[in-house]
Amino acid sequence: MSHYLDHAASAPLRPEALEAMASAFEVVGNPSSLHRSGRRARALLEDAREQLAVAAGAHPTEVIFTSGGTEADQLVVRGGAAWGLAHGRPRFAASTVEHPAVAHGVRALGEQATWLPVDADGTVRPAAVAELPRDVAWASVMWVNNETGTIQPIRAVVEACQRRGIAVHTDAVQALGHVPVSFADAGVDAMSLSGHKVGGPVGIGALVAKRDAPLAVTSHGGGQERRFRSGTAPVALAVGFATAADLAVEQRVTEAARLTEVRRRLADGVLTVPGVRVNGGDDVSPAILHVTVDDTRADDVLLLLDAHGIDCSTGSACTAGVHQPSEVVLAMGLGEAAATSSVRFSFGPGTSVADIDAVLAVWPDVVARARSAS
Repeated sequence: MSHYLDHAASAPLRPEALEAMASAFEVVGNPSSLHRSGRRARALLEDAREQLAVAAGAHPTEVIFTSGGTEADQLVVRGGAAWGLAHGRPRFAASTVEHPAVAHGVRALGEQATWLPVDADGTVRPAAVAELPRDVAWASVMWVNNETGTIQPIRAVVEACQRRGIAVHTDAVQALGHVPVSFADAGVDAMSLSGHKVGGPVGIGALVAKRDAPLAVTSHGGGQERRFRSGTAPVALAVGFATAADLAVEQRVTEAARLTEVRRRLADGVLTVPGVRVNGGDDVSPAILHVTVDDTRADDVLLLLDAHGIDCSTGSACTAGVHQPSEVVLAMGLGEAAATSSVRFSFGPGTSVADIDAVLAVWPDVVARARSAS
């Protein structure tokens, strides 16, 4: 029997999203075409945009469909840096615990890159914003960390940045559907979302951006999606994404309460083995549990769990297959040993107490065997 505890990497497709896509796939027509079939496809696309906007607490005109969260992040990093360079503010700041889509993009800016440090829980302190150079145009701080589940004080970060005239981007891929998310209330200038993290299809995401966000267009073509993301829009994928996001937000309060108990049950159980600790602090997503197992290699723990039919992760799935010490754990100051011995369990609507008990039944033996292999 399989126990899927890797929802932060990719959540199972919701049946409702699949049904909505199946219907949308039957619609023939390019949504940019002016004929009747094109207008019908356009209507589906705009309905999806409106539905997603409601789920994200935004206006439909602020929703730009992309191929996923990574592309949305990159549109901000590249576009924000280009805008800043053209307006005498060439620096782009990011927290040291960002998703690789942001972190690696900012690092590629070279001398224009600036970093916001975090504490041992992985939390950005808004006071650090006051120490940023005056020529910073943008700051990127992810809403919920994809490895530890740490929830950042987004509103406080925004207020600190506004005092400095700095635009704010947040990667909210792991936030939507798990914590309260409202683009309007948060006050950010841009926000990234991803379809398959909320039970939608892979291959669709969104950048939610204010109409006056200081972004330059860095990708050119037919001018679709406010010129920021040219190309024929995948109508059926957008419909599936919007359907899944709507359900995730509608069920958030009930699911968050349930998953809080699921997370607590697993945390209490894994901590019964000496040399195991939970990371991320107290203010964390109910859908993620990040654990360091001393004197092990994370890959060994993962593979031993896999042998028991338990799926989890050693960190960001976007770097899976080439496992290296976690940049997030290193940034938290926990050391290289912890960065190579931490695993992530993540949960969703299909996670049950039976899944948790399956982990706990084998956990002591898995840890012991992993330690003997190190």
